[in-house]
Amino acid sequence: MSKVAVLTDSNSGITQEEAEKIGVGVLPMPFFIDEEEFFEGVTLSRDTFYEKQKGGSDIKTSQPAPGNVMALWDKYLEKYDEIVYIPMSSGLSSSCETAILLSEDYDGKVQVVNNQRISVTQKQSVKDAVELAKKGKSAAQIKEILERTGKESSIYITVDTLKYLKKGGRITPAAAAVGTVLNLKPVLQIQGEKLDAYAKVRGWKQAKKTMLDAMERDMLHRFHNQRIYLHVAYTCTNEEAQLWKEEIEDRFPQYDVDMDPLALSIACHTGPGAMAIACTRVLEE
Repeated sequence: MSKVAVLTDSNSGITQEEAEKIGVGVLPMPFFIDEEEFFEGVTLSRDTFYEKQKGGSDIKTSQPAPGNVMALWDKYLEKYDEIVYIPMSSGLSSSCETAILLSEDYDGKVQVVNNQRISVTQKQSVKDAVELAKKGKSAAQIKEILERTGKESSIYITVDTLKYLKKGGRITPAAAAVGTVLNLKPVLQIQGEKLDAYAKVRGWKQAKKTMLDAMERDMLHRFHNQRIYLHVAYTCTNEEAQLWKEEIEDRFPQYDVDMDPLALSIACHTGPGAMAIACTRVLEE
């Protein structure tokens, strides 16, 4: 039986410390802040990121250098026979396609998973891959399972301010100005390849209700009679996130709810203060 390593990137929200505990490798994603390069979780902490963002710094995401990707793979292939590499959704970055091209030089030893996930849903894919590897699945088998089930997940997000959606070009300056005056809260969704508009409502209370209703609809229809994991994700304070988690638990008392910060690549677009609810289907034998 081949020894299979599971690797991902920091868009999964898995920190370097957490990666050691669960036995995976994490490639730190690069960010340019005021033209200076930082690496998530290595030279860039979440606190520093939000401090820079609130201070008006120019922040840009970037894809990893091919040399850094291959160096991580080569390091793990010294101890493992095969690699499953789970990057962020190809619909949100070209880094997945780049990794697929790079893997062609590895004679099938590196399987790049394009399962359209990011942040907490990508993290669940990593956990699933670890369990599948423990059960003796090959890298190619794990890739097939994760890609086949990749779109069986949902993320709904609302933001505290329209400033960063405007800055990223996702809404026009005029729409942002009107929305701010009217206290409009967009609810965004990720179901598969990209970040899409889901609804536009007034105020936090209605935004949270819209997300909870959307999740209940998914449970009843998309995931009817199937087991799911339920997640809270956030760029707000830990205290606000805990209150949001309690609201979710009140609405869905039959579920244990995991809580994790949103990946910084999403935070670039949402800014601080965002709240999200997400789910992923439990893999069945």
